[in-house]
Amino acid sequence: MPHKLQTKTPNAIDVHVGSRIRLQRTLKGMSQTTLAEGLGVTFQQVQKYEKGTNRVGSSRLQAIANILAVPVAWFFEDGPVSPPTSQGPESGAGSEITEFLNSVEGLSLNRAFVAIQDDKVRRKVVDLVKTLAREASA
Repeated sequence: MPHKLQTKTPNAIDVHVGSRIRLQRTLKGMSQTTLAEGLGVTFQQVQKYEKGTNRVGSSRLQAIANILAVPVAWFFEDGPVSPPTSQGPESGAGSEITEFLNSVEGLSLNRAFVAIQDDKVRRKVVDLVKTLAREASA
């Protein structure tokens, strides 16, 4: 009897960790190739990590965290299995931020905002966006 080839669906945590790797890499303006070179793997391997099709081992995740300058725990924030301490009133806000920063507009806006050095100008930009949001919802 021939064996049927079964495709394994990625684990939800692996997909989440991969999406967080992609998010932080893009926020840093880093290519998959640059990250891959830092890890000593191919960019295709980085693609598989980011999609969650290949699981990231603990030592490799630590290396990724070092390269991207974030703590390892950052990759698990707002994940499918959250620790009980993160279930406060802000528990849904993290996923909104991740979704926003995964968008082309969000990433572009974030990069431009971070480039503004003057705190007063930053506050004015925030005030402008709040005003625009109020007008759009009215």
